[in-house]
Amino acid sequence: MKKLLLVVAVAVLGFSNVSAQDIKFGVKGGLNFATLLGDNASDSDLVSSFNFGIMSEIPITDKFSFQPELMYSGQGYGIKDTKDFVSLTYVNMPLMAKYYVAKGLSIEAGPQVGYLIGADFDGENIKDSFKKLDFGANVGVGYKLENGLNFGVRYNLGLSNINNTDGSSNKYKNGVLQASVGYFFF
Repeated sequence: MKKLLLVVAVAVLGFSNVSAQDIKFGVKGGLNFATLLGDNASDSDLVSSFNFGIMSEIPITDKFSFQPELMYSGQGYGIKDTKDFVSLTYVNMPLMAKYYVAKGLSIEAGPQVGYLIGADFDGENIKDSFKKLDFGANVGVGYKLENGLNFGVRYNLGLSNINNTDGSSNKYKNGVLQASVGYFFF
């Protein structure tokens, strides 16, 4: 609890020095490579999909920024030895802390909450088989050019059980590798 209070205090003090001119807004999009992790998930293969959304970067110091995002994310998993796959669609909200290790180059980490908006298997709606909320943790690297163009690679490790199948005690989590390109407008 003390650590949480310290983080909140640092954030509040840091934001007090931020002017509206320093805050950047932008868009981003890219590829997802997703699978299922957890109990009996060894039969899961990677599936590819896409992500896109909006973001903001709020500088706290010269080296440290806060980057909240709102992203559409295609996720899911393939079923090993078949061409079948389960498509999961989320609206995710990553809350990323970014630390610039060199000019333009950042490492980032932060929590994410996702809301399931769709689940499909072979044209059938299976949304009830999955929990609506998904919590995860992200880590990644990014590079931002002075003109606003930026690139990133991130891994999202699901922290919550997304299985909502009646009678099943299996625990499943999302695992998603993302590569993205974005642009900060101002």
